[in-house]
Amino acid sequence: MKVLFIGDVVGKPGRKALGLLEKLIAREAIDFTIVNIENAAGGFGVTAEVFADLSKLPIDIFTSGNHIWDKRDFVPLLDDLENLLRPANYPPGNPGHGWAIQETASGIPVGVLNLQGQVFMVNNDSPFRVGDTCFAEMKATRPDLKVVVVDIHAEASSEKQAIGWYFDGRASLVIGTHTHVPTADAKLLPGGTAYQTDAGMTGAYEGIIGFTHQPILERFLYQTPRSMETASRDVRMCGAIVDVDETTGKARSITSIQEKLG
Repeated sequence: MKVLFIGDVVGKPGRKALGLLEKLIAREAIDFTIVNIENAAGGFGVTAEVFADLSKLPIDIFTSGNHIWDKRDFVPLLDDLENLLRPANYPPGNPGHGWAIQETASGIPVGVLNLQGQVFMVNNDSPFRVGDTCFAEMKATRPDLKVVVVDIHAEASSEKQAIGWYFDGRASLVIGTHTHVPTADAKLLPGGTAYQTDAGMTGAYEGIIGFTHQPILERFLYQTPRSMETASRDVRMCGAIVDVDETTGKARSITSIQEKLG
């Protein structure tokens, strides 16, 4: 079976790029699609209106990260949205779900786990130890579960790589999000886990991580806040396609993708 993972959707340009999904899914015979949408509303968070629009697309599971909390009106909805994940290693008591299991059209269960790094980020619980617990919970829920995808939303490439090695042989795919720059290290680990340090963003590549460059340059130069706006040109949808043996959960191959809009 084939799993498609799409990296961080940034603002309106990123949402427009998702219009490429249907053709890509048909062309590559995709069985299951996962999209990270934590930056979908203006580059920061998600709104109910944006999520309703995205839900019309052929997406099975939505993942997120630290910006999922930015739109306060949306946060209370997380408890009711079983197909939208937030990182599982936020402390207990926060709304939302950190993992989900859904079936493909042919009835194959696919588990998706959303984790967040600790390096240079908020003081979350350990993604390694929480990840262990989540794997056990998923297996207890569906003993026949073989295919598992991990979205590790983190700053440090070393931490993402460590998560990849830690879950090698247990996950079908470990893929990084958050830094918005696609990395050239897609590979298969020895235990059969496909890995890529960052899927790249889905949005406008003309500026800096999806935003116009001038305000970000000023932030670096003057060390004072600036209002950031999403860029608009060179729009791409980035991610990876993984071919998985559904009987074992081990990946056969991983291919990075960049689909240009227009």
